[in-house]
Amino acid sequence: MAKVHVFNAGPCILPQAALDASIEAIKDFKGTGVSLLSISHRTKEWEATMNECRALWKELLNIPDDYEVIFLGGGASLEFLYVAMNFLEKKAAYLDTGVWAHKALKEAQGLGEAYAIACSKDKNYTYIPKGYEIPSDLDYFHITTNNTIYGTEIKEDMDCPVPLIADMSSDILSRPVDVSKYTLIYGGAQKNAGPAGVIFAIIKKDALGKVSRYIPTMLDYRTHIDKESMFNTPPVFSIFVMNETLKWVKAQGGVEAVHKINLKKAETLYTEIDRNSMFVGTAEKEDRSIMNVCFVMAPGKEDLQDEFFAFAKERGMIGIKGHRSVGGFRASIYNACSQEDVDALVACMQEFENLHK
Repeated sequence: MAKVHVFNAGPCILPQAALDASIEAIKDFKGTGVSLLSISHRTKEWEATMNECRALWKELLNIPDDYEVIFLGGGASLEFLYVAMNFLEKKAAYLDTGVWAHKALKEAQGLGEAYAIACSKDKNYTYIPKGYEIPSDLDYFHITTNNTIYGTEIKEDMDCPVPLIADMSSDILSRPVDVSKYTLIYGGAQKNAGPAGVIFAIIKKDALGKVSRYIPTMLDYRTHIDKESMFNTPPVFSIFVMNETLKWVKAQGGVEAVHKINLKKAETLYTEIDRNSMFVGTAEKEDRSIMNVCFVMAPGKEDLQDEFFAFAKERGMIGIKGHRSVGGFRASIYNACSQEDVDALVACMQEFENLHK
């Protein structure tokens, strides 16, 4: 079978080492004679895996001691509600940089006063708003650091006068993060940290318990901190694969080393988009994501879009179709996407250009 190059926006491509370990664990989990898919989450073997996974998160991101890491089900969309339930007392502000940021805001508005402090919808979310002021009377300020649909990213950890909460679903572990600047970092694993089915949440513990509302047991972060993410049966398989993915990141040299690789991949692909007469990037250059590279056919070449999709597919390019709401192309170059994969896409784009000169 010819090699394929996977650029899916999520579920993401996973490291081969994580896949291989998961296959073996499905057959026999840690020599127990029981499949990972059948193992009890109350066994010492599973508890050791949970502990290792938490420890790897803390090590890779240099998470301070006053933070806790928990693993939950439900996807980042459920986290939108978790955030407001646990932190919204009087008023919160959101930076509206795309579909997921807007959905997070909508969930908060169902529980209290929440508003968009700035929004980039006027240009179809192709830039990150700047120049706004964050009021000091907010319960929290919420950002979505990477916008998968539009290919924009907040690449630095901002100073914030109020508790800062970030959805880092699609760029976590892709760059170093100063966790101490955030009250909460959360996200679905399936963009960069593992398979679908588990959420990670990195929480400053003393920030909890400040709201007066009743919080349902399952939506209270304290429940899951107290029970070490096992108040109910955790998503065992997804956490195992996450753990193996974190081990792979560590083996690459950690987040700092992976970040350098990611920067090179992004530079390679963006340079070709800017050079190639057939394509044009859609995001503002200063805000371009290093995880999701979005582009379209150049003006006058739009009728060649379907031809390029077919051309690229024949050459093993998987998952480059843009989100249905914006069209065009999107190459998601998450951590496990290699430089070889990016080089293959660039060669494909160059070959297509040569055919139409």
